[in-house]
Parts: sequence; C-alpha cells; structure tokens
Amino acid sequence: MNSSVTAPNPTRFVPVFLDLLDRTSELLGRNVPQIVEIEQLRQLTIGTFGRSLADFLDQNNLQPFTTGPRRKQLHDAVHVLTGYGTDPIGELAVQAFLLGSKFRLGHLLIGVGLLRIIQKQNRSLNISWDALWPAYQRGRNSQLDVGTWQPELLWEMPLTQVQELYQV
Repeated sequence: MNSSVTAPNPTRFVPVFLDLLDRTSELLGRNVPQIVEIEQLRQLTIGTFGRSLADFLDQNNLQPFTTGPRRKQLHDAVHVLTGYGTDPIGELAVQAFLLGSKFRLGHLLIGVGLLRIIQKQNRSLNISWDALWPAYQRGRNSQLDVGTWQPELLWEMPLTQVQELYQV
C-alpha cells in the first residue's frame, strides 16, 4: 500500500479563478470585447509598446487574455510596462505595483491570494514584504490608473515613451 500523499497543485485554481472573474464581471457588466490582437501587435515596429507586449507573450509562451474585464485582459501589458517577469516574484511585484498605483481591495486580495498559492507551491521560496515594497512604492510614484488607462491607444509608441508618460 502506498502511503505517500501528493500535495495539491495550487496552480490548478488559476483557471477556476479566471473563469469566476469572467462570470462575475459579466454579471456586473464589466466584460469588454477582446483588446489585445496579438497578430496585429506582432506587425508593429520593434521597441513599440505593442510589439514589446507581443514579444513578451511569445518569449513567455503565453497567449493574451481575450475575455473578461479590461483589467484582466491588460494584465500582461502591466508586466511589459513595469518590466516585472512572470515568475512568482514578478507576479507579486505586479500586484504590489498595482496596489501602490491605486489602492483597491481587489488588488490586495489578488496579491494575498497569489502569495498564499506561491508559498504553498514552493515553501522554500522566501518572500518578504521588504522585497515587494519597492514595487509598491514604484506604483505610488507612477501616474498609472489601471482602471482608466487605454494602452491600446499607445501600442505604436515606443515602450520607453509610454513608461515616461506614466512615470513608471
């Protein structure tokens, strides 16, 4: 008899969370048509914000979010704008940045939930709030409001100019 117990995979909750987010935002009337058209972004000049997003998605083997609210669909654009990676620390840094840029309960809940998932997944990963504080401060000092920004109007601008625009 095998007495070993395998630990649950916390990442299995990500698709469930994303589906719940889509359904909830649909009920609230917050779902929007697809924003990120990856093939169009791939045609832009290298170094533009849009092309940088396409390259980021390709380099990380990701597909853009094409359903749900703007905030969800533009998540990876925040990674590109800030330069934070898709590793656990990078994901937490994005949430800390967003929390700093505009305090919303949702950002806090997502950040804390993500922290819990990451710590369950990799107990040896030492994450301290001190490590996330610079990302939070960076958000506080930025001019980004993810609730109102329209990066799709900036796809053709150089990434560096978009970063300057939002003081990121």
